[in-house]
Amino acid sequence: MAVLLHIDSSLSPLERSGSRRLTDAFRKAWEEEHPQGSVVYRDLAAAPVPHLDAATVTAASVPPLREELIAEFEKADVVLIGAPMYNFTIPSTLKAWLDHVILAGRTFGPDVAPSGKRAVVASSRGGSYRPGTPRAGFEFDTNYLEKVLGDGLGLQVEVITRELTMAAVNPAMAELVPQAEESARQSLERAAESAREHAALLA
Repeated sequence: MAVLLHIDSSLSPLERSGSRRLTDAFRKAWEEEHPQGSVVYRDLAAAPVPHLDAATVTAASVPPLREELIAEFEKADVVLIGAPMYNFTIPSTLKAWLDHVILAGRTFGPDVAPSGKRAVVASSRGGSYRPGTPRAGFEFDTNYLEKVLGDGLGLQVEVITRELTMAAVNPAMAELVPQAEESARQSLERAAESAREHAALLA
């Protein structure tokens, strides 16, 4: 039975969160196409995991919470991560989750074979950070996740991005509202399409 590990990290509720709306669209399509599968869900805003401390890092064995998080990651066939951009990077709660999951010799390192599993990053940001835009050099959100999940953990990574989420509420961005609406439409469509593709691969 295929397993989807669904991680949300946005501080905002579904109706106000670009990343949560993307993960919600993906999950609904996944469950429709793959009802025999299972979903493990963690909302890191509602129930954050603690940041690593010296005791966790130096423990003789893997502490129970870290073992639980790693086991969830290892059992998942697809990892779905909602990753809004906060101050040019990922939420600290998502970084804390990654710090627990990344364990040298088990999930990471030269002696760990790539798992072959897939990750879908559902990203949202208030502006645009595409190449050629004024703030392209400030993109430390999906760039970071692609490196960590792909090169670090050996996952096949797809990034789905909804941008310009602040256009509707920031008067200075009013002329960008049509682009924001198109980004929302395209990203939501792609999230559902991606879920159907992943479900078909695991059927």
